[in-house]
Amino acid sequence: MPLTIGTHLGSHEITALLGKGGMGEVYRARDTRLKREVAIKILPEEFSRHKDRVSRFQREAEVLASLNHPNIAAIYDLQEANETRFLVLELVEGETLAERLERGRIPVEETLELRSTFVKRSKQLTRKASFTGI
Repeated sequence: MPLTIGTHLGSHEITALLGKGGMGEVYRARDTRLKREVAIKILPEEFSRHKDRVSRFQREAEVLASLNHPNIAAIYDLQEANETRFLVLELVEGETLAERLERGRIPVEETLELRSTFVKRSKQLTRKASFTGI
């Protein structure tokens, strides 16, 4: 069940839905204890009943915690509150790809640069994940 604006998960108050996908929803929230904006990724209720999904969510948190890179949001915590498992992540402001595409086509040069950066970062992350056994 999606969270509603104003819901509290521990010291985090949900302020907006940022997006949703196959593995959960991501919300903007206010960390009332540290007085900062964060992103909250929740494990949907239906996945919380499946041991393998919970393990995957745990591994995702561990992988994020093992990485330190400017192109990857930092993880602040893995918590459970109100029977909801969630990650507390750095909130990275910026334009989504969908929003960028609404402004028009991305020039070929920019696309190639983005692709090159993505491939390089993916290789680095794959090596790190392999090295750490994740």
